[in-house]
Amino acid sequence: MLRNVLLALIALVIAVGGGTLSAWYAVNRFDGFGTLTVGQWTGYPDAGTPQSDPYAKARAAREGAFPLGSAEGLAFYAYRDDQGQALNRQCTYSIDGNSPNSRFWTLYAADLALIPLDPGAERLPALQSRQIFRSENGKFTVSVSPKAQSGNWLATTGDGRMVLVLTLYDTPVGSNSGLVDMTFPVVKKVRCDG
Repeated sequence: MLRNVLLALIALVIAVGGGTLSAWYAVNRFDGFGTLTVGQWTGYPDAGTPQSDPYAKARAAREGAFPLGSAEGLAFYAYRDDQGQALNRQCTYSIDGNSPNSRFWTLYAADLALIPLDPGAERLPALQSRQIFRSENGKFTVSVSPKAQSGNWLATTGDGRMVLVLTLYDTPVGSNSGLVDMTFPVVKKVRCDG
């Protein structure tokens, strides 16, 4: 009798613990279904639509996110540089290239909870497509750094990991049928100061 009670308790602990851990993993670590990855950038085209998977809905509810609808735009996230290392606020990065087809885009740095970093006084919290300097061929270079940089500079503060968020507005990228240019800028580490 005692053996049966002990086995039932062990089964209950495994069931509750395993269910809790799997739910935590699905909401916090699992990218979900239907991700669109281009280079270092990952987007969720179905977020904010009825076709969104249950994990994405749970993540949005937990974070209090209000994702853009499919006709409005699409956010892409870069968690790592071109060498696969996690992005760090104390490092200087160069974002080189061109943005995909979109009418307008914004770029900002955020913490891992996707809360925008406070760049400090008199610094812009985000860059947008109509304010950056471009070369003759339309490409741009953005410096992401805690120290002032010449040209296009996105300021970061604090320490620890960060995420770069590139939001494309009025873009056909989410419904890509192979006819849209899917080139995204590359995030390269220049140096680390901390």
